[in-house]
Amino acid sequence: MSPVAEHPSEDDDAADEFLLRTAELLSRFGTPSHRLERVVVRVAEALGKRVACLYTPTSLILSFDQGARERTRLLRVDAGETNLGKLIDFDEILEDVEHGRTDLAKATRRMNEVADAPPRYGSWQVGLACAVASAGATLFLGGGVHEIGVSAILGGFIFVVGWAVAKLPTSASLTEPLAGFLAAVLSLALGKWVIDVDDRIATLGSLVILLPGLSFTVAMTELATKHLVAGTARMAGAGVTFLTLTVGVALAWRAAGAWRVPVESLVSPPEWARWLAVAIVPLSFAVLLQARRSEWPVILIVSTIGFLAATFGGAWMGREFAPFLGALAVGVVSNAYARWIDRPASVAQIPGILILVPGSVGYRSLTALLDRQTIEGIDLAFTMTLVATSLVGGLLAANVILPPKRIL
Repeated sequence: MSPVAEHPSEDDDAADEFLLRTAELLSRFGTPSHRLERVVVRVAEALGKRVACLYTPTSLILSFDQGARERTRLLRVDAGETNLGKLIDFDEILEDVEHGRTDLAKATRRMNEVADAPPRYGSWQVGLACAVASAGATLFLGGGVHEIGVSAILGGFIFVVGWAVAKLPTSASLTEPLAGFLAAVLSLALGKWVIDVDDRIATLGSLVILLPGLSFTVAMTELATKHLVAGTARMAGAGVTFLTLTVGVALAWRAAGAWRVPVESLVSPPEWARWLAVAIVPLSFAVLLQARRSEWPVILIVSTIGFLAATFGGAWMGREFAPFLGALAVGVVSNAYARWIDRPASVAQIPGILILVPGSVGYRSLTALLDRQTIEGIDLAFTMTLVATSLVGGLLAANVILPPKRIL
């Protein structure tokens, strides 16, 4: 007779459901695969379980136990936007589970309460953060005073568009092309009838909050850490976002390109404006990523250090090393902070990396190809890949120099 498989006990079922729920919530709030899988395995070990975990941005597979008792669960998931505040809350709950300070029922209830909690910041605060991030990005891209002002207005407007589209029953994949179209049309209209403005710079600056530069960098990190399926899927998603944004902009240029008025020279902002942007833009990212207010000071410090390292280190060692040096500085300081307070390094690391990500370069590559400037488009695409690779290299080097205590 063949041996009869043992049925899992109620405790096993409770642990399995908790681990599955943990993985689902971490994916919903922006945890990449190379961190999520390690977190699930670590919590499982603390519960005395053996688990194999495979996560991609669209699917989650957990295999429990081995041999005759092996059970596999498959869950369809959608990778959500990063929410640093909730990820830190989850980390605190999981730490209590690992150290036996709470049982699984209470931990599950707490995690569900965190997941269902309303956003940490209201709509007007997020809209203002979009406007500030767009204005700062335009300044860093070399825009003048007029371009900065227009992109700030359009950045807030794009937030309203995204909010309105989300209310529609079939809103999937509509935000990016619609936002690209409206931003480009309004930039052209303002340049034609209201103010002298370089519509291309203003459009790019206003769309920076939608550019998937961070997703592209995360995808490169997943590929570098041998999470090939997740990295490939995430890179494909970033590529589609680039394309849909560009399609929206291209339609606007076709429809209203005759409104374009050449701008002979830009009105340069004062030098202090650049340093003001360095101080304000990281805080706007903190709001967009829903970070806790108590984390704002370290986010500002880490982001400033990364920007300075990229700026002055790049001037010293060459532009090719600037992203690597910036990411290395962000990684080391974030890990040091994480070791000091025993919390995940991502709370300071992600906003610091956002200032360095190559999203605008990818957008410019596609628009150059649209203008049939093939050589420039290919060159910019290579530059985007090189910058992302340098960022990943800097972060991996930082983890070797000073590993963080926590995984998230």
